[in-house]
Amino acid sequence: MRPTEITIAARASTASRQAGFSLIELMIAVAVMMIVSSSVLTGVLTLTKVSGTVSNRSEMHSGVRNATELLQQEVGQAGRVVLPNTVTLGAAVAAGVATVGVTSVSGMFVGEQLVVDAGANEETATLTGVNTANNQITTTFANAHAAGSRVAALGGFAAGVVPTSVANGSTGNVLKIFGDINGNGQMVYVEYRCDTVAGNLYRQSVAWGAAAKPALTAADALLNNIAVNPDGTPCFTYQQKAVNGTAFVVDVAITLTVRTAQADPITGLFQTETKALLNVSPRNVFNVWQLAGLGVNNRVQPMPASVQALLP
Repeated sequence: MRPTEITIAARASTASRQAGFSLIELMIAVAVMMIVSSSVLTGVLTLTKVSGTVSNRSEMHSGVRNATELLQQEVGQAGRVVLPNTVTLGAAVAAGVATVGVTSVSGMFVGEQLVVDAGANEETATLTGVNTANNQITTTFANAHAAGSRVAALGGFAAGVVPTSVANGSTGNVLKIFGDINGNGQMVYVEYRCDTVAGNLYRQSVAWGAAAKPALTAADALLNNIAVNPDGTPCFTYQQKAVNGTAFVVDVAITLTVRTAQADPITGLFQTETKALLNVSPRNVFNVWQLAGLGVNNRVQPMPASVQALLP
């Protein structure tokens, strides 16, 4: 082969290698790429929807779990009576009706049964008067007591969970409790209101001696998106016992149904979950109920008048 022919053949071979894909090859490549991209995009969209479903359920579950845990804790603490300060008599007293100064009257109320002194001289005295301005109490003493004798509040409130039989008491949608609910030495009145119309579970807490309850606001909503329970079960049901005409709530059942804030991205429907606590015992109320059943009534504390005024 002559040099000219070799040169021409080499150029033709080089041109053939640089010609690229044909139109059919390019169309096949694009089609394959579109199929792969479509599969990847479908997978990403599916994972996004699944993530939305999980997020919705997690948020719903977390909300109802936190609410029921708080309810369980506070119902269990209901009925606890306490004096926030260490209290002693400011002067010696003789047996009989007396008005005497004490180191503090904080937490005291008319009708409260206080344990005075210790040892053989200990007695339980029922307050007939409380002077907050002068830190004085009035009661009938069975024994004489020296200055500095201790004064304590023992037992618990019979109506720590306000019974349904009490005027303006608890209902299926409103739970009313009081006592040293937070365990900090300060008695409070707490009200839970299950409003399935507005879709909120409200919680209000005020000092036990407050003049009135404030109006409900959005800030009082403990849980949003609650719904009617299956079969119309009330949010709160009560097991009540009576001893000598005094009602004790010894067990509270709590049932809450909550709905997701957003519709499920896969089904387009709202998801719901029902949480039930069937045996929440207010231990302080339970203890004084047992004592009352044994005839020990000097540890069963009555409802303070200030709490009675907060019930309506």
